[in-house]
Amino acid sequence: MKENLLPLHPGATEEFRQLLDGNSFRLEHIISHGECSPPGFWYDQEQEEWVTLLRGEATLAFDDGARQTMSPGDAVLIPAHRRHRVESVSVDAVWLALHFSR
Repeated sequence: MKENLLPLHPGATEEFRQLLDGNSFRLEHIISHGECSPPGFWYDQEQEEWVTLLRGEATLAFDDGARQTMSPGDAVLIPAHRRHRVESVSVDAVWLALHFSR
């Protein structure tokens, strides 16, 4: 089945769509619509996460003070339990996120 990973439709809230799922991995397609992590919220995930930005601009923040600004094509590997959040994101941002265990 053909599908487009770069849709151009407006939305009010962030959209998560699971593309693939296996015993030790999950691949998600995320359309942010400009929605950042809520103030004070940190992701603290059991699995590692490899995330790539397909479209838009974004900044990830980590609880150790590090920041990663992302443009289309950039990818970041986030180790399990490294607390992070989406600090800023453009309204047209589209991501692929692979959550996995080694």
